[in-house]
Amino acid sequence: MPRLPFITFEGSEGCGKSTQVRLLAARLTNAGVPLLVTREPGGTPIGETIRHLLQFARESVAMTPETELLLFEASRSQLVREVIQPALDRGTVVLSDRFADSTTVYQGVARRLDHEMVGHLNAFAVGNCWPDLTFVLDIDAETARARMMRRVRPAAGIDRMEQEPLKFYQAVCAAYRELAAREPHRIKLIDATRTMEELEEEIWEIIATRFGHLSRLIPALRQSRLS
Repeated sequence: MPRLPFITFEGSEGCGKSTQVRLLAARLTNAGVPLLVTREPGGTPIGETIRHLLQFARESVAMTPETELLLFEASRSQLVREVIQPALDRGTVVLSDRFADSTTVYQGVARRLDHEMVGHLNAFAVGNCWPDLTFVLDIDAETARARMMRRVRPAAGIDRMEQEPLKFYQAVCAAYRELAAREPHRIKLIDATRTMEELEEEIWEIIATRFGHLSRLIPALRQSRLS
């Protein structure tokens, strides 16, 4: 049987991807599928320290786009080698809330860094560990920003990325659409304006169609748990 898949979720802030990661994880866990859920930046002790530096540290206000890019790649490199690849090797489904496509879009397009350089750094950080399937939850920047602001907790404040102007997120949304158009086999663009239940069902239908070995595994796992 082929190895179990590595699936990532992408999109602008406020698109609902973290909710869909949680719903898919619950569905797979309830079916007894071996599962690892992670996120970027973060997912390891080193990565979580980098995440705090990128999002909330006071010093981050002076961070240059180049430094931001390298910190994301450092977190990703650690996550792939410490967590994701070992999980795939032992026969586990891996779900990640963001991965290298975020850097292609946020740093390569919205930050206007050199696309070729960003591609080389992504390849260096990831190695051969690319997602089998990526869902991009597509929503207009204005709606995404409104959702993002509603979820802000006063005690935590707005993180550094959430403080970017609307123009920045318009560039993010457009870049994700262009990326999905370039890689239609791997990247599935999902209309995120619908209910979370509708999104959940569409995502599961795509997974079940793409990874037949996974959908066949679920009944066998259920049977083994009953016996």
